[in-house]
Amino acid sequence: MAAIPSHFRQWFDQQGWKILPHQKAMVERYRQGLSTLLTAPTGTGKTLAGFLGSLIDIDARQPKGLHTLYISPLKALNYDIERNVVALIKALNLPVTVESRTGDTSAYRRKRQRAKPPHILLTTPESLMLLLSYPDAAQMFGSIEAVIIDEIHQVAASKRGDLITLALAQLEAYRPGYRRIGLSATVAEPDLFSMWLGPTGAPVPHLDSPGGKPPKVQILKTREAIPYGGFMAKYAVPEIMAEIVKAKTTIVFVNTRAQAELLFQFLWEANDEALPIAIYHASLTRELRAKTQAMMAEGKLRAVVATAAIELGIDWGDVDVVIQVGAPKGVSRLLQRIGRSNHQVDVPSKAFLAPANRFEVLECEAAIGAIAARHLDGDQPLPGAQDVVIQFIMNAACSAPITPHGLHGIVSRSWSYRHLTYEQFEELFQFVIDGGYALRAYDRWHRLVKRDGAWVPSTPQMIQRHRQNIGVIIEAGKLKVRKMHGRGGRYLGEIEEQFGQSLSPGDTFYFGGEVLAFERIQDMTLHAKASTAKEPKIPTYSGGQMPLSTFLADGVRGLLQDEDALNGLPKLVRNWLMLQARFSQLPDHKSLLVESFPRGKLFATVLYTFEGRRANQTLGMLFSRRMERLGLHPLSFTVTDYGLAITSVKAVTGESIYELLRADILADELEEWLGESPMLKRSFRRVATIAGLVEQNHNSARKTLKQVTFSTDLIYDVLRKYDPGHVLLALARDDAERELLDLDRLTDMILNFQSHIEFRELPRPSPMSLPVILDVRTERLPGGGLEALLAQGDVESQAEQMMAEVEHGLMA
Repeated sequence: MAAIPSHFRQWFDQQGWKILPHQKAMVERYRQGLSTLLTAPTGTGKTLAGFLGSLIDIDARQPKGLHTLYISPLKALNYDIERNVVALIKALNLPVTVESRTGDTSAYRRKRQRAKPPHILLTTPESLMLLLSYPDAAQMFGSIEAVIIDEIHQVAASKRGDLITLALAQLEAYRPGYRRIGLSATVAEPDLFSMWLGPTGAPVPHLDSPGGKPPKVQILKTREAIPYGGFMAKYAVPEIMAEIVKAKTTIVFVNTRAQAELLFQFLWEANDEALPIAIYHASLTRELRAKTQAMMAEGKLRAVVATAAIELGIDWGDVDVVIQVGAPKGVSRLLQRIGRSNHQVDVPSKAFLAPANRFEVLECEAAIGAIAARHLDGDQPLPGAQDVVIQFIMNAACSAPITPHGLHGIVSRSWSYRHLTYEQFEELFQFVIDGGYALRAYDRWHRLVKRDGAWVPSTPQMIQRHRQNIGVIIEAGKLKVRKMHGRGGRYLGEIEEQFGQSLSPGDTFYFGGEVLAFERIQDMTLHAKASTAKEPKIPTYSGGQMPLSTFLADGVRGLLQDEDALNGLPKLVRNWLMLQARFSQLPDHKSLLVESFPRGKLFATVLYTFEGRRANQTLGMLFSRRMERLGLHPLSFTVTDYGLAITSVKAVTGESIYELLRADILADELEEWLGESPMLKRSFRRVATIAGLVEQNHNSARKTLKQVTFSTDLIYDVLRKYDPGHVLLALARDDAERELLDLDRLTDMILNFQSHIEFRELPRPSPMSLPVILDVRTERLPGGGLEALLAQGDVESQAEQMMAEVEHGLMA
């Protein structure tokens, strides 16, 4: 029998498509029972390649029960894949059933799917773990032939990836030897992902398809000069609008939801032709997002302003051009976005980059160079987080009686937990049993009891509590946003509780592409009405800031030392860098450039780290604490992805900089700061929620962030006092270092540069310091700085004086 049956080949011909080599290879690998990591550019049919073997097998054998499981990180991607796969099935009249299983699936459909599973089930990591918690999990998944994980780069390096690897290990216990298929367009280290995808010690083979024409990417040329600072690229709005007018359809990508709201308003004000433009981000209701997707696929929209919520493999129809506003932050991420345009094998994607400031021009140029050289980056899988194991232990117990030895054998077959010792696992298991020493006296944390030599949930209520809270996405408290009209209204989406509580009646804000006026909050719903205000607030969202990849940061450093590359930069940026080299110097790979200069009656210190916002935020806290200890009285600091600027009453000198950056800052100041800061409590809240110590959802109600925080803060204080060795305290520390501090990256920088510091004492701000010191996001510091500053007298004109000095320096 031919690898691909004739009726499948005829369908490809009818679409005007060729069957590509990697699609043929995937079918043959499926026939041989092989697992595979497939990497192929966007638009080359890699998702179809992942499904073809399953569709052919089901068509030929017509098996009963669940045959193929498809896992993606986005519900929207599941719906999109379902639509496309069902269209193929109908066209070929295949005897194949396909359904989606997500948090939006009705209770009736969920029950039916377990009683009579479809051949192909499309789901998310959280919904899969819920299915694995039922007593019939072994029966449901015992017939599985293949598991497809799409956009594997997006999940593998996260706690959702940890959930997936544990689920894969559990499925292996139910159906040994099933095929594992991973799909991605952008994996920088395929060998590492091959190990992550396979069982411990058995990496899956890698199939790479380099096909497709390279994309055409360039920086958008604008009439207005690129500013020194800022993050919105408002200067480029006329040219962005001009590209939208020229193209049939355009996706304008931004990095955060707040940027999406603001840029949409800028474009709408410039939309003289009243073209249909929409906004798309994860906080809008599913109905609004689905409507935008449908209109885009049907060609009814000329442009959509969007966040990462659509950068994955969703089919958005015939998109002519992609515009990335703001720096890309990562090469692989940029390629994912660019791949949304000209979604065809033989047509190059077309994209423009609109950097928000002059530093971002360098980042954009470095990304364009990396794309031309076919270099990728991206987060790499890490050792699995142990709070996820705690959740998995309870999940497994809800399905069937468990023992520590038996379950550790399953967990250790997951690559992410291959180094988790039995002793470590036993401590996690004991926590699930009774909560540990300090919590053992309370019945609510006795989750498991021993019966007939194995452990089972203590009560049916424990099972219900667990199932209602499966998952590792711990969100800030949310308020539903309802736009009122008369006595009725419609829901637009969700906004963060903290932002909603900061509003007073009459305050206006952007949301869903509209200007709304706040009225009241009632039953976790924010009521608002339409407004014509000209200066509304921008909603704040936690976790929206994307980190600058290490690879791209190194690319920017390299570009600054490449004379040919510098000559190819826009004239304005090139002159800015030439002036920096004359006035101070350009940063390089070998040393850390630190500048010190006066700012009115104050002093500024700028460190050009290129280590990303999170690492710089951590360094800012540690560096300022040591400055306070040395009597320099730091007042505030500002961070960007490229540098850290600290304002102080007394100047940092060439002698004191080495004391300030000694390696022991990572021990002394770090421990002192963590002990005093709320950061560990924040991490404890996340870990405690994932581990089931507290619940976000209780029956049909969802707790507010304030309620969850109150509970976890109280438990945290009790454990610190009475059980300082408690496993959750250690996990909270690990979580903070991994998720919030970027400590590994910061440690590498300090150890590399502590004896290689280029210190420049300057009479005024340098050209390169401006994007850092003018950043609007400044953190005020406690301590003696404010008192010492007030002792100097009035400083209200400080900003004007600084700008005058900058202008004077640029003209010198």
